[in-house]
Amino acid sequence: MLDLQKLKGLSATVAQKAKEGAQKASSRVKEKAANTDSSGDQYIVALDIGTEYVKALIGRVDSDGTRMEVIGVGREKQALTDMQAGAIADIPSVVQNCDRALSTAESQAGVSVRSAVIGIAGELVKGTTTTVKITRKQSDKPLDTAEMEKIIRLVQDRAGLRARKQLAWELGGKELEIRLVNSALVSIEIDGYPVTNPIGFQGRDVVVQLYTAYAPLIHIGALERTAQELDLDLLAVAAEPFAVARSVIGDTNNSAFSAILMDVGGGTTDIAVINDGGVQGTKMFGIGGRAYTRGVERDLGIEYDLAEKLKVSLAHNTVPALQAKQVNAALQKTLGVWTSGVGLALGEFPQLDHLPHRILLCGGGSSLDMLMYSLQQTNWYSGLPFTRKPIVQHIKPGQVVGITDTTGQVSDHTFITAMGLLRVGLDTLHYAGTSGGSIKEKLDKLLQT
Repeated sequence: MLDLQKLKGLSATVAQKAKEGAQKASSRVKEKAANTDSSGDQYIVALDIGTEYVKALIGRVDSDGTRMEVIGVGREKQALTDMQAGAIADIPSVVQNCDRALSTAESQAGVSVRSAVIGIAGELVKGTTTTVKITRKQSDKPLDTAEMEKIIRLVQDRAGLRARKQLAWELGGKELEIRLVNSALVSIEIDGYPVTNPIGFQGRDVVVQLYTAYAPLIHIGALERTAQELDLDLLAVAAEPFAVARSVIGDTNNSAFSAILMDVGGGTTDIAVINDGGVQGTKMFGIGGRAYTRGVERDLGIEYDLAEKLKVSLAHNTVPALQAKQVNAALQKTLGVWTSGVGLALGEFPQLDHLPHRILLCGGGSSLDMLMYSLQQTNWYSGLPFTRKPIVQHIKPGQVVGITDTTGQVSDHTFITAMGLLRVGLDTLHYAGTSGGSIKEKLDKLLQT
C-alpha cells in the first residue's frame, strides 16, 4: 500500500535536495536553450517515471499534427527508495533522475523541450467505465453540444464519487482528494440505437458509457512538483494503462479492436481491457518485477542487488544448477501470486459477457520468461469468461499508431508506455487547438479537459 506520509511534505533536508535538483534542472534548460528549434516545429517530451527506470522520449510533431517522430531517448535507473508501489516517494531524487534522462534525450535531439506528458500509475489510480442512463424531458428536441456536455459532466461526477468511495474503503475509511486525469467515450445509445456522434439525434433515453481515471491529489501533486522542478510545462498527466491503450487504438475509433493490455513494471502491474475499440476499464495491483527480486532476496537470504543479478542470469543459464533451482523456486512463488492478481483484476469486469482473447504485454517486468510461459502454456484463465485460449504477445514499437522512431533505440516492449504518453500528448495538442471544427471534435476536446 502507498505510504502517504512519504508524500505529505518535505523536511528541511529534503527541501534542500529539492532546491539543488531544481538548480540542476534550470541549468539543463539554460544550456540547451541555444539548441531550441526555430523552424516552428512542435516538440513533446514523454516522461515515464517507472519504479525501475525513468524513460524520456522527445517527439517531433509533423506538420499536420497527426503523427510524431521520436528524435531523442533518455533512460536513468531509479534507486530502491525513489518509488513505492508505482508512486513517487522521494521527489528530489526522482527529479535528479528525470533531469539526467532528459539531458540525454535533449542532447540526442538537439533541442530543448518544455511541453511534457507524465504518466501516473499505482494502486490508488482508479480507472473504470461508468454507465449512466438519462431520460430526456423533451425527446423530440435534437441533442446539441451543450446538452451532451451536461451529460458527460454528470457521468464524470458519478464516476468520481464511486472512485472516492472505493479509495475510502481500501484505506479503511480515510478519504482522499482526487482529480480526474483521463476520460474517454466508450459508447452512446439513444433509445437503444448505438451512435458514434449523438449530435442532432432525437430520443428519450440516452445511455452513455464513459471511461474515467481518477488519482489522489497528493499523487498528482508529486508529479506536478517534479515537472515544476524540471522547468517543464505539464501538457497532460495520463494514467499509464490508458496511455498504453491509446498507443494501440490510435486516432480513430477502431470498433474491431479488442484486447487485454498488461504493463508489467518494476512496482506494479497495470491492466487495461479494450472491447470493440473502447476502454472498458483499468486495474492496477502492486506486484511487478521488483517483487520477483524481493522473493529471491528473501528465500536465499542474499542482498537485493545479487538477487537481481541471479534473476536476470537465470534466463541465460549462467547460474550454478543448485542455486538455479533455489532461484527458480523463489520466482515461482511470486509468479503464483502475480497470476492470481491478474485473475482477480480480470474478474472485475462483470459488464463484459466475455473477455478479449488477445493479451498484449509491455514493460520490463514482462521480460521474465516464466511469466510469458505461464500466460501462454498454463490454464490460469480457466475460471474467467474467455471463449477461447488467450493468445499472448509483447507489444512492438511498430504497433504504436502514429509514432515512429528515428533513433533506433526504441527497440522493444519496454518503451511502449513512454510511446503511449507521446500519443496522449499528440491527442492533447490536437484537441487543444480545436476552437471550431466539427461537433465530434468539440466533444473529444471536452473529454480531454
